[in-house]
Amino acid sequence: MKRVKKAGALGAFAAVAFLASGCGATRPSKYYQLAPPTPSSATTAQEQLPISLILGPIYTSHLYREDRIVYSSEHEQMGTYETERWSEPPVEMIRDVLLRKLRGSGRYRDVGTLRSGARGDFVLRGRLYDFKEVTGKLFAGRLSIELEMRDTKTNATVWTHVYNYDEPVTGKDVPAVVAALDRNVQRATNEVAAALDQYFAAHPPVK
Repeated sequence: MKRVKKAGALGAFAAVAFLASGCGATRPSKYYQLAPPTPSSATTAQEQLPISLILGPIYTSHLYREDRIVYSSEHEQMGTYETERWSEPPVEMIRDVLLRKLRGSGRYRDVGTLRSGARGDFVLRGRLYDFKEVTGKLFAGRLSIELEMRDTKTNATVWTHVYNYDEPVTGKDVPAVVAALDRNVQRATNEVAAALDQYFAAHPPVK
């Protein structure tokens, strides 16, 4: 049987624990997922921009294309937990949270993905550098990601945004680390959404 349970500090994330059946000394794996973004306040029709955004790929190392939770020391020695894992590769979860954030904002006529075959006015893509536990003098969940936006008409990169932040871990176990990483992703997506708003306010689209 599967048992679904909440885990972590302040309810900032959802954890799903799969309990293996049968006997033996093997420890059951625990799987965690990021929480959906906080719903944005409703926007009026006048505030919606006549723009279609497409989320392209977020490139990263093989560590973040797999499901294991990554940890490191201050000296950048890295490893992965064996039985504590993400429900999906981090790069896919982060892209999904950003997609839902931008869609939920109501600011754009449409927000899609390259995989859906949709065509847009602008394409967002990026690179994920860090999404891990950091231990030492600092105990934090580190997120480092760079995004850029390309105008599909001119093929020019018109906007870039770099996010680097260490979210303090408030506990001493893996669920506390996951909660910190989840808070960091929520903070990043809010920042990216606000930065895009600022760009389009300074460069209003031609209707």
